[in-house]
Amino acid sequence: MKSISNSKPALPVRRAPGRSPSTHRSVPAPVALRRILVPVDFSEPSLKALPYAISLAKQFKGQLVLVHIVEQIVYPGDWMIPPFPTGDFATESREQLIEKLRNTCRGSGVNVTPMVRFGRAWQEIIDIAAEQQCDMVVMATHGYTGLKHVLLGSVTEKIVRHAPCPVLTVRPDDASDQ
Repeated sequence: MKSISNSKPALPVRRAPGRSPSTHRSVPAPVALRRILVPVDFSEPSLKALPYAISLAKQFKGQLVLVHIVEQIVYPGDWMIPPFPTGDFATESREQLIEKLRNTCRGSGVNVTPMVRFGRAWQEIIDIAAEQQCDMVVMATHGYTGLKHVLLGSVTEKIVRHAPCPVLTVRPDDASDQ
């Protein structure tokens, strides 16, 4: 028969100060948000999530990883066309987007690492969160409901389900105008 206590997930613990091992009470390790990933598509909702991310980065002395994903739209019948722009155009566009990402947090006092990737937004964001060992993703939702949500899907929902770290979501109507 399996014990219930054995089925609990293991949390990192530390001993409370001043207690011996025989009388200590386990407490969760303190949260450290060294790297906070913030997906930015330059829409109003995504920009409204930035104050939350900046505030957390300042509070935890962390840095922001600002990410913009360029999704290629492939229409039926276009499968033989290369999916991504190549050559100088792609390099120039990437550099412009990186500079635009840097400008979103200029003057905030927070260290920023801008990144631009090509691919499916939710998959790239999950991959970057793992590669960069991010401690949290802070992102806005667009607030789609009903048929629009069903047809367009929810990037945020996929990220919440598959991210390797906690995800803080900001609804557009709750986002602060700080």
